[in-house]
Amino acid sequence: MRRFLRPGHDPVRERLKRDLFQFNKTVEHGFPHQPSALGYSPSLRLMAIGTRSGAIKLYGSPGVEFMGLHQENNAVIQICFIPDQCQLVTLLDDNSLHLWSLKQCNGVSELHEEERFTLKAPPGAPPSATRITTLLPHSSTEVLYLGTESGSVFVVQLPSFRVLEEKTITPEAVSQWVTDEYRNKRSFESVEAIQENPRNPDQILIGYNQGLIVLWNLTTNQAICHFLGIQQLENVSWRRDGCEIISCHNDGSYSQWSVSGDTKQSEPIQSKQPYGPFPCKAISKIFWQTTKKGPPYIIFQGGMPRASYGDRHSISVIFGNQQTAFDFTSRVIDFFVISNVDPVAEFDDPCAMVVLADEELVVIDLKTPGWPVIQSPYLVSLHCSAITCSHHISNIPLKLWERIISAGSKQNSHYSSTSWPIGGGNNLAPDPPQRDLLLTGHEDGTVRFWDASGVCLRLLYKLGTVGVFLTDADHNDNSNTLGEDEWPPLRKVGSFDPYSDDPRLGVQKIYLCKYSGYLAIAGTAGQVLAMELNDEEAEHVVERTLVDLLQDQEGYRWKGHEKLKFREEPVRFAAGFQPFVLVQCQPPAVVTSLVLHSEWKLMAFGTSHGFGLFDFQQKRPVFVKCTLHPSDQLALEGPLSRVKSLKKSLRQSFRRIRRSRVSKRPAGVRSIAEVQEANSKFDHDTLHEMELAPIQRKIEARSAEDSFTGFVRTLYFADTYLRDSSRHCPSLWAGTNGGTVYAYSLRVPPVERRGEEHVTAAQAKEIQLMHRAPVVGVLILDGRNVPLPEPLEVAHDLSKSPDMQGSHQLLVISEEQFKVFTLPKVSSKLKLKLTAVEGCRVRKVAVANFGSCKTDYSENNLVILTNLGDIQIVSLPYLKPQVRYGCIRKEDVSGIASCVFTKYGQGFYLISPSEFERFSLSTRWLVEPRCLVDTPVVTRSSNSRCRSGLDKTSMKSRSSDKSSKAHGEGDEQRVREKKNVMEHALLNDERVLKEIQSTLEGERLSYGERNSRRIAVGNRLSNGAAE
Repeated sequence: MRRFLRPGHDPVRERLKRDLFQFNKTVEHGFPHQPSALGYSPSLRLMAIGTRSGAIKLYGSPGVEFMGLHQENNAVIQICFIPDQCQLVTLLDDNSLHLWSLKQCNGVSELHEEERFTLKAPPGAPPSATRITTLLPHSSTEVLYLGTESGSVFVVQLPSFRVLEEKTITPEAVSQWVTDEYRNKRSFESVEAIQENPRNPDQILIGYNQGLIVLWNLTTNQAICHFLGIQQLENVSWRRDGCEIISCHNDGSYSQWSVSGDTKQSEPIQSKQPYGPFPCKAISKIFWQTTKKGPPYIIFQGGMPRASYGDRHSISVIFGNQQTAFDFTSRVIDFFVISNVDPVAEFDDPCAMVVLADEELVVIDLKTPGWPVIQSPYLVSLHCSAITCSHHISNIPLKLWERIISAGSKQNSHYSSTSWPIGGGNNLAPDPPQRDLLLTGHEDGTVRFWDASGVCLRLLYKLGTVGVFLTDADHNDNSNTLGEDEWPPLRKVGSFDPYSDDPRLGVQKIYLCKYSGYLAIAGTAGQVLAMELNDEEAEHVVERTLVDLLQDQEGYRWKGHEKLKFREEPVRFAAGFQPFVLVQCQPPAVVTSLVLHSEWKLMAFGTSHGFGLFDFQQKRPVFVKCTLHPSDQLALEGPLSRVKSLKKSLRQSFRRIRRSRVSKRPAGVRSIAEVQEANSKFDHDTLHEMELAPIQRKIEARSAEDSFTGFVRTLYFADTYLRDSSRHCPSLWAGTNGGTVYAYSLRVPPVERRGEEHVTAAQAKEIQLMHRAPVVGVLILDGRNVPLPEPLEVAHDLSKSPDMQGSHQLLVISEEQFKVFTLPKVSSKLKLKLTAVEGCRVRKVAVANFGSCKTDYSENNLVILTNLGDIQIVSLPYLKPQVRYGCIRKEDVSGIASCVFTKYGQGFYLISPSEFERFSLSTRWLVEPRCLVDTPVVTRSSNSRCRSGLDKTSMKSRSSDKSSKAHGEGDEQRVREKKNVMEHALLNDERVLKEIQSTLEGERLSYGERNSRRIAVGNRLSNGAAE
């Protein structure tokens, strides 16, 4: 019992733990889930995206990212940046307005919510009276114009959100300037658009739902002119010189209007229905962009013929005789055009169009002929095909890194060479100290290689496996292509494609050796592909081997899907990873575990029926082991047709209850006194055990009749002492769902005879855990209690040679406990019952190296993710729990299942189908955005131009305030003077300034700090470098 005693408080170890471990959620990779709004600041060159869950994300140049979260979980429906300021306003679907600011703190910018405001309706008025439909921050940066469903335009002062009621533009005030005939025919209804005159800030354009457009003078509060449209208005836009406007309508047409001296215009200069004359969908947004050389760009969303193309999500670009309708793969949320930001420039000269769709962000290069797509350095569509698995590799060698990038660059020839047009902010994060790869397997049979070294997750290379197989899509590859003369001129853009040709192509397991370049990929239909990296194209036949995991056992019949059909003829493969052998498991069940040893040229794989070892140098199977239990009938039904019997489930539950009752009866007790004595002794022992280890509970043994006991959960190669203590040998270890561990000794011929002699294997050990919990991991520690290095790691001088002099230890990790055995005798040495009273079970486990943030000390520990979403760190080899962090919600089953750990104490998990949350457990390794956004310098001419429009308005409002507060002004002036003197004295005291700054930092937290309040540990680190 001594080894189960709780250790005392060790202050030295506690200090060391603070230097080693620290939990942070650092950055979100991928595309925001359910985006709902888009905004852009030309002066800051920042883009903002809002989501339906109330999140707001800002992006600039690669590495410049900010996140904020509204306290209300309401959808963000509009985002507007305040001109020439580091501020923006968001509108939520609950009609609330929120002011956000980018403020500098400790040398970096942080996003903070400053104010919130809800426009209140007067007593007795309907809710639509103040329901906001559109926003316009004025160029003076002092006021915000709010268009509403009632037709009123309210004026709100910034940053206080005070309503200037005397400046409200009501429908009654506007109707005075409209003819009686038009007023009687059409009501005003809601305000659809408000636009400021680009050449005169004293004028704004107000567009109403029923077609009326009014040019309003802010100084005189009068209508300058009005445009009498007859079609329902969707949006309106200015030409840069302020002489013409363009409006778009719900019948798929747009109209050009001249802003002249006439007070009334009943007919536009020109009106077009670009995809008419048949009924068309509405054009919801339009831009008119002038160019120095050539005609203007007219860019609009929608307008497609309703009958034939009503289901398309399009944005059309017209430039002279060129016209293209970009067809997006999902619904378009919003878009904007990046053009010349100089306010005194004569022409727009647009360079790019940024489109936010439901599932991806697409940027079109408008300068390059053909208008190609610009590849995104962030906001990548991770879920272009559903993610089925992921695999992380740390510290990639430079040679392999360059070869992968070279192969990927050949796939990107269709992208534009133009640099990324959104370049706001400065990335202050140091360069990543190493190169990391994140591999994601997808439902369509592809594997994507991502650069996961820094803040931006960048696609390097895409690998497809479908070419090896015959699928139904082979005959329909060109079914969606359109000819040159097709109308409308649709062009498909975007990479989001959620539809898989065949669900059996889905990738389930990935294993990459970073030293040799060998890659193993396993799929849903029992296919296992071995690949190697080739810098040139090649054409060859992929050799295949059929492996029967049932070993011709009687009475078993596979009821699931069939295996994929192979291509008999040679297949041409592009430069990159190319398959050279295919192993097909029979039955074709999902591959549940996979491991590759590049030094021995061996590959092991497991399914729900058993596991096998394959020699990929000689391309022959070494052995096959069937792990199927006679009661594992469900393992033969397959994942696509599995239906568990309710009767069988109830029967097993009653059996467990019966066994637990029987096991608790004291054996051999005959008298009542003996029963009472045994019960009191049992209670005393139980209480004593609870006091010693309060988190542990008795683990109930599972029945061998439980389903899926033969399910292979883990495979592990090791060179260790398996048969005797005098010599070590290569070995393969396999753990199953039924708590069984199989160990096979391998004979691998020397390198000079490796091509002629066969690899042989013999079963050496079989360990059955008493509680029969699923085995999720196997690990062997050398004589120094260090995990064995990876294959070829010692050969590349990246790890010390393992200690083969001392005795080795075997660590078996099940869902419920950890157990250490001595080798080769396999005698129990130590165990940790991890399963707590609340039913905590291990879901993911990995070995990670943690380094101190203050010294060069480092140590290896086990990182564990439980079914409750908690992450625990356990020491090696003594299995002492170190720290515990809540990371994922226990209800987020998919997030827990998708979690992957890195070698240096970081991790990734899916927070949505399109986003990875990155977290860090280490003080030394921390990848997070560190960026700075400076307030743009506004030239005097443009600043005076912007402010001139509202000087009189603001002065009038201030004068009215002063007149109402004239009483007692003299007393207030004297108090104010004393206050100013005091403020001046305080603000010149450095000690007071530091105290104020620390107070503000403590009270006002950024979104990242609200999400996970950091533990102060020495220096704060970023990407491994001390700040």
